[in-house]
Amino acid sequence: MKIRVERDVLAEAVAWTARSIPARPGTLPQLSGILVKTGADGLTLSGFDYETSALVTVPADVADDGQVLVSGRLLADISRALPVKPVDISVDGAKLAVTCGSSRFSLQTMPVDDYPALPEMPAVAGTVDGQMFAAAVGQAVTAAGRDDMLPVLTGVKVEIEASTLSLLATDRFRLSLRELEWQPDQPDLTATALVPARVLAETARSLTAGGELSIALGSPGSGEGLIGFESTASGGNRRTTTRLIEGAFPNVRQLFPATSDITAQVDVAALIDSAKRVALVAGRNTPIRLTFTDGMVTLEAGNGEEAQASESLEATLSGGDISIGFNPTYLLDGLGAITGSHVHIAMTQPARPAAFASMSGTDASPDLDFRYLLMPLRMQG
Repeated sequence: MKIRVERDVLAEAVAWTARSIPARPGTLPQLSGILVKTGADGLTLSGFDYETSALVTVPADVADDGQVLVSGRLLADISRALPVKPVDISVDGAKLAVTCGSSRFSLQTMPVDDYPALPEMPAVAGTVDGQMFAAAVGQAVTAAGRDDMLPVLTGVKVEIEASTLSLLATDRFRLSLRELEWQPDQPDLTATALVPARVLAETARSLTAGGELSIALGSPGSGEGLIGFESTASGGNRRTTTRLIEGAFPNVRQLFPATSDITAQVDVAALIDSAKRVALVAGRNTPIRLTFTDGMVTLEAGNGEEAQASESLEATLSGGDISIGFNPTYLLDGLGAITGSHVHIAMTQPARPAAFASMSGTDASPDLDFRYLLMPLRMQG
């Protein structure tokens, strides 16, 4: 093997591939490696941990073909530290030589035969705007669970109904729903998939620098139990697959209230700033109290025996006064996912969930493409 590749192209490709390498490969040291391979399209790098695979192909000047398996973390560190000059890569016996300017590294290789074959990419189901999908995933994963004892809740449920793609997540205390348009290969396509939230978030961030993103879903006999993503927008051709979570995701869509007795509209940036300040005195598992009255919302936290805080903001209220308490972290997570200038909060009573949606202004209708449902906390007094 003998190739030359641009330093920035190599560093970005190696860093992206290394995201699929397990931090602790255990009894399978070969999984800590990146497979470096040449071909007609240039240089291909791949990584696999038996759950998530990553493969990227970038342009390179190939003098001699070949393939080699080397430590992914070490190659990533070296690639990132190289000077901004062309990089020459070649195999020297059982070592991989990396030369860039006056810098020269020699890496020990691992047996290629021990490296597992990457799963086949499932059939492409459709395409979606990459940046829009990345933003949508960022909103949806807000409510995903982090408790590995409840694996089903650590996933994002992807629901496909013709040209509508929905992303649902819940940790039992909150619920997010993001809907967006996409282009299915089959106009009447209906499908669901439960994707690990962490993998989906990382994939969305790393694959969507612009252009279209292809989404592939496994079918019987062809990658069953997998979802795949492919992008050719930047840094060469990139594709990744991940194994789906098994189990039944709870039927949570109907939890969003069809109607609400009380609605409020608040400047979201101001509400976030106030909530952050008031939350400084909120104890563990204690709420921030939001009291809505005509023209105002007052945030309060703490109690008489300890530190207390309160702050008031302008608010537009319809339907009567209400006082409701929320977990400060969950409240801030939901507000942080709001993209408009104002947040629309729909409530019924202090013990019932509140629904949050984005608004472009106080006179605008709420944007229901993204909704965040938050369970209130019981308040003392």
